[in-house]
Amino acid sequence: MKGFVKDPESILDYGLDWGPWLDGDTISTSQWIVESGLSVVGGSETSDSTKTGLFVSGGAEGQKYVLTNRITTAGQRTCERSFTIFVRQR
Repeated sequence: MKGFVKDPESILDYGLDWGPWLDGDTISTSQWIVESGLSVVGGSETSDSTKTGLFVSGGAEGQKYVLTNRITTAGQRTCERSFTIFVRQR
């Protein structure tokens, strides 16, 4: 699982490029599952035909949080991918 480091005061964008996995299909819906302690900055979830993303704020120093993106494609396939955010003063 991929990991990122984030300062507790930062508001940063994170995303996934689904293009290689989609193999010509496109994203119809995208849902982010964010562990308690992090906040999605209002209305920041994005999706185009092959990429998804969101802006995240918060987190407690020394904690780690898993973010999961669940998509459904135009071809009715579903998939999830997760990554970890480690919160540290930077």
